[in-house]
Amino acid sequence: MTKVLAIDTSTSRTSVAIIDGDSVLFSGHRDGATAHGPSLPALVKEALAISEVDEVVVGMGPGPFTGLRVGIAFAQSFGLAREITVRGVCSLDAIAAQIDEKDFIITVDARRKEVYWARYTAGVRVGDPAVNFPADVSGAPIHADLFPDMQALVKLPGNISEPIYLRRPDAVATADRS
Repeated sequence: MTKVLAIDTSTSRTSVAIIDGDSVLFSGHRDGATAHGPSLPALVKEALAISEVDEVVVGMGPGPFTGLRVGIAFAQSFGLAREITVRGVCSLDAIAAQIDEKDFIITVDARRKEVYWARYTAGVRVGDPAVNFPADVSGAPIHADLFPDMQALVKLPGNISEPIYLRRPDAVATADRS
């Protein structure tokens, strides 16, 4: 069976797990919206002390630019170095897998007083993720401030190849500043 290293840095939590089928061999997280950089390698080191892996699954967002970049770049580098497959999955879908309702909305903090969100019907995302002010998100029960379920992240089809950035990054190259 394939042992999968699951990584998500799309929220204020850095999450890492090793999943083998239906078994969780390792699960760890560290909270801190600006702590993804130091937290991710430390968590992966702890995980690899438990088991080696054959594949990497990474949450592709939506999420803040820097947090996503840390997780995605780490996952891609790790996979390349070990010559193993890396799959990308929508992080909101891994959160939605925890909800047992017919029609609902998942929101996560996007900072700047906004939320990243998506609507789900019968557990399936309806449309693309978006970013809006919370007051502009309505129409179904809203589930907020949850984190991706790492087992769900691994089980979802991983066909996302680009990060889900819904805003332009705050950082601007010196040459592009006006």
